[in-house]
Amino acid sequence: MTADNISKYQKRIITIPNILSFLRLCLIPVIVWLYLYRKDRLLALLVLALSGVTDLADGFIARRFNMISDFGKALDPVADKLTQMAMLFCLVSRFPYMKVPFVFFIIKEIFMGVTMLISIKRTNTVKGAVWHGKLTTASLYSMIMIHLVWYSIPRTLSLILVGVCTGIMLMSFTLYAIRNSRAIRNKTFDE
Repeated sequence: MTADNISKYQKRIITIPNILSFLRLCLIPVIVWLYLYRKDRLLALLVLALSGVTDLADGFIARRFNMISDFGKALDPVADKLTQMAMLFCLVSRFPYMKVPFVFFIIKEIFMGVTMLISIKRTNTVKGAVWHGKLTTASLYSMIMIHLVWYSIPRTLSLILVGVCTGIMLMSFTLYAIRNSRAIRNKTFDE
């Protein structure tokens, strides 16, 4: 693809990857309804898995067919974060100690969202996720899926998984905070 074709998608809103991200947003209330109101953990897990497949597909399509857009760079993580937040909220009903990662997650995402918006304004650049953000996403989804599948998970194992996941979130929060604060000060993103 030429630079013209790549930049053609950079400013577009309606692309196949963005439609898939929007579909993920639409699946959130379905997952919450299935888990909290219908009490159908298996179906909630299947819809969450479908959401995960659309996440993988939108990233693959965006990169493979050069459909990466600034809107998609913003929409994809929003869909991820809202899905993760909704699932943590659901799990608090069964595992009250999930309030710790749930509250930390909300604080982290508000801080990261504000500093990212300031960084984008200062640098005029939209950056995607880096390795530690992807690790956080993988650990959150793993912890969530294990708790969905293993409803009577032993408390000690559950607490260990929650602790590890929260630790990874803390590491990622710190690294993103450093990156975003440098971008705000220097008007450039470091990789």
